[in-house]
Amino acid sequence: MWSRLPFGNELRAGLGAPGRSRRLSSSPRSRVWRVQLAGGPAVVKQIVDGPDAEERYARELTALRLAARAEAPLVPALLGTDPGERVLVLEHLDHRRPSGDWIVDYASALARLHAVARPEDAGSLPRWPGPDEADVESFLGLAEALEVPVAPGVSGELDALVHRLGRAPGHALLHGDPCPGNDLHTADGVRFIDFEQASLGSGLMELAYLRIGFPTCWCVTAAPAPLLDRAESAYRTAWHTATGTELHGDLADACAGWLLRGDALVERARRKTTDHLARIPDQDWKWGTATARQRLVHRLGVVGRLTADRTGLSGLSGLSTDMRRSMLARWPELRPVPSERP
Repeated sequence: MWSRLPFGNELRAGLGAPGRSRRLSSSPRSRVWRVQLAGGPAVVKQIVDGPDAEERYARELTALRLAARAEAPLVPALLGTDPGERVLVLEHLDHRRPSGDWIVDYASALARLHAVARPEDAGSLPRWPGPDEADVESFLGLAEALEVPVAPGVSGELDALVHRLGRAPGHALLHGDPCPGNDLHTADGVRFIDFEQASLGSGLMELAYLRIGFPTCWCVTAAPAPLLDRAESAYRTAWHTATGTELHGDLADACAGWLLRGDALVERARRKTTDHLARIPDQDWKWGTATARQRLVHRLGVVGRLTADRTGLSGLSGLSTDMRRSMLARWPELRPVPSERP
């Protein structure tokens, strides 16, 4: 659908009149154009109307400004803004097809992004929201629907997990949706875009994306173990270089947290609408590169392995393993999620 390029007088005064413009594909939550300015090509992004449009615009603008602190660029340069129209004008970057081991550079850049925030930035963005009691109830309800016994103590483990994640320390700048496609692989390194869901919290919650399979993303990718180990090591090294500190916390907790969240089985517009885990026994649905059951089977396998030797999560390990086995027995046609980025 055609729409007017939102480039008002204040932007024109600061950046000049735009030349040619071309509408680009984007999510339903924004409109994006490539435009020609006197200084070269740029991107104009407008957050569209909606109940949370102002919040999404404020989050993205704040995150871009925080990320601009990095010595080596991690985001496109912010050229101009029009808050009244919820418009950002950004540097245009040329994206190159990522290499086969793209997640190594991605993980290093993600760590540097996380490291730009400081303790005094508290309050500039919302805290990362972890799973809650309703997620626990839904997950245990799915186990019952799959006829998988829940051992005594598992409910307590999950309640303790929710409590730990809710109190997880850290002031990292979290992207909020660090998906393939929101990372641009340029000649000068990886840059991130689309910060409408940015928050502050523990970087482990997004480092977990690599292992748990990019839970908020249309594109599920489960890298081979050696490549995954390289990427996680690159993250830890980059974090230490940027902060002078070791990365603390338990990746198993972060992955288990994503397993509990049924909303991480559907695209953003459908979240907080129903209990999506409760739908799994009766229906499967495709989102991007995998179905909901494929995603869940992958996550159950990851959590089952990661929590096997974790004090306080061994019951969850057994339950996850048994639920995965039950799902594969019921639906033997389920295939592993893709191992490569499309």
